Formats: sequence, C-alpha cells, structure tokens
Amino acid sequence: MTRQHNSMIAWKAVVFSLALSPVVVTAQTASVDTAPDWRGANETVGAYRRGHVDVLKWEAANRSPEGGDSQPAARGLALNTLEALTRQVWRTHFDLANQLSILGAANVDRLETGRWTEIDPAVRRRVEELDEILEVAVQARKAWLRATSARQEVAHFRAALDAADAASNLGQRMVQTGNWSKLKQTQVQLTQSLARTNLIRAQYTANQAQFELIDLLKLKDQYSHLLLPDSLPDVPEQLVPPLAWQQRASATQAQLPSAEARHNRANMERALAAYQLTHELVTIARNDVLKVREFIGEETVLHYNGMLASVWDLLDESRNQSQAAIDAIRAQRDFWLADADLQWVLLGGEPENFVSLDGGGESATPAGH
Repeated sequence: MTRQHNSMIAWKAVVFSLALSPVVVTAQTASVDTAPDWRGANETVGAYRRGHVDVLKWEAANRSPEGGDSQPAARGLALNTLEALTRQVWRTHFDLANQLSILGAANVDRLETGRWTEIDPAVRRRVEELDEILEVAVQARKAWLRATSARQEVAHFRAALDAADAASNLGQRMVQTGNWSKLKQTQVQLTQSLARTNLIRAQYTANQAQFELIDLLKLKDQYSHLLLPDSLPDVPEQLVPPLAWQQRASATQAQLPSAEARHNRANMERALAAYQLTHELVTIARNDVLKVREFIGEETVLHYNGMLASVWDLLDESRNQSQAAIDAIRAQRDFWLADADLQWVLLGGEPENFVSLDGGGESATPAGH
C-alpha cells in the first residue's frame, strides 16, 4: 500500500542521518563539537523526507541479499494475482478438469476473477464436483493471502529494527561521551533485541506461509519459492448492501436439501458478520490510525528539524508507524479472508472456520453445523 510505504520514509531519513553523522545529539542533550553534526543531521533528514525517490534508490542499492523478503530468480513461479493463483491450483488438480469443462468457460472466468456472486446457483444441479472446485479455490486463495501479507509485513518489521539499531548506536555514543548512563543504554538495547526477535519471527512466518502455499499447489518438486506481489489487493471503499447478500443466499439455499439449507443460513450469518466487521476494522486502520500516524510523523520531523523534538522522538514514532502499518496489513488480509468465506457460503460452501478479529487470521472455531 502506498500510504503504508510512505509512512516509512521519515524513520529511514533518521537512520540515514545517524549513519552519516559521526556524532548526533538531541535537542535535550549536549556534546562536544555538536553544531556541524546537528546541522548535517537536520539537512539529511529534510532532504530524505521530501525525496521519496532518493529513499527508494538508497534502499535498493543497500538491501542485504539475505533479507527475508528477497527472493532468488531461479525456480520461482510468479503468482502476482488471485486469478493466476486460481488457474494454477486447478491446473494441479487434474481430476477437476472434466467438471470445470461442464461448469463452462464463463463461470470458470467468474471464479478466477472473484466474481462468484454472478454465478447462477442452479449450476449446482449439473456440476457434481462444484463443492470441491470451490473448496480448492478458496483454500488456495486463503493460503495466498496469508503468504502475501506475511511477506508484506517483513518490510515493516525490518523498518522497526533499523530504527532500533539506530537508537542503540546513538545510545552507545551517548554513553561514550558521558551524556548517558549504561542503565539507559540497556533499555534501548532491550528494544533492539525485541525488534530483532520480531523480524526473525516475521521472516520465519513469511517463509512458512510460502512453503504451505507451494505444498497446497503441489509444486514443491518444481519450485523453491513463489514470486508474490508486494501488497494485497485494495479493499473496496463501499460494501454491497446486506440485503443483496441475503437475496443471493436465499437463491442458493433453494437449491440445497433442507438440512444443508439450515447450515447455510447459520454460516451466512457468520460469514456476513465477519465480512462487515473486517471491512470496518480495515477502514479504521487505513483511514484513521495510519492517517493520524502519518500526521504525527510529519509533525515530529518538522519539530526535529526545528530542534523542538529529539532524535528519540523520531525513532519512537518510526516504530509506532511500523506497527500501525503491520496492523493495517493484517486487517486488510482478514477482510479478504472473510470475503473468500462469504463468496464460498453464497454458493453453498461449508467453511471449517471463520476469520477471527484479533489480527491472527482464521479462528479454530468450526462453522455452524
């Protein structure tokens, strides 16, 4: 997401200024020979804050080759869209080829492009394996969403670590010049250790999510990794009115045996609630929290440039922005997980569980039976 990416610029500028200046002091501290460094740090921060292209160029030139989200070119399969993913997963399920043919090219295209509600519910009468076709597609979509979001999170965890590294480096210099005690430095070091731990876990989670997707696609003997997009699909600003979903659900339930129809009504309530609430959460994360964090970040940089805020204020806010971006990514992921379940239920599907609202993805609670 562009907004999330822009929120990382301010802290990168601080990291650059700390790296370029032999001694950096805050507005509340003093050290020997501070004036040139103070001025240079401020100029560097200002320059990078307004120079988005410069930041991207620096990042590309200096990214570590062993970074968690970097991927080698060899044996990689590009799955940049959900459409490409759906085609791929059906390709590996040869037993579904005949049923997909019966389903028809138009309906297959609707499924691939996520327009499931445009499919006539009566299609269940002539496609025997429709449930399996849908389940295969949904499980692949969910795995892709988890892998893509986990990969996207890594960059923000790395941003938090970079800020913590800069703070630790500055703290060491403050101790050396006698402006800080070792006790205060240890507090900064603990933050650095936590940030490093979080990044390691994020990288591991991203790798495992990708391995799980490769296994699901039955490709582990062919590809060592997947080339996934940098971000999840955009979330729609407005949702379809609940009445439209209910009308669609009623049409599907008319095609089901009575027991299945009862189950579908229960699942429909849960799927629609998850869909609506996850959209509300992602709207709050995107339009409220991130916007406020961006404003605070911009104001903090301005105060820093005017010597009204310290480097510590900037570094603290950079970590806050990283966490806000991570929360927004998870909210966006949860919305699309809920969307997949809702569309599945609207075609008579029976999800094993629904998305939770704790930012952890899907819950282990079985669907209504």
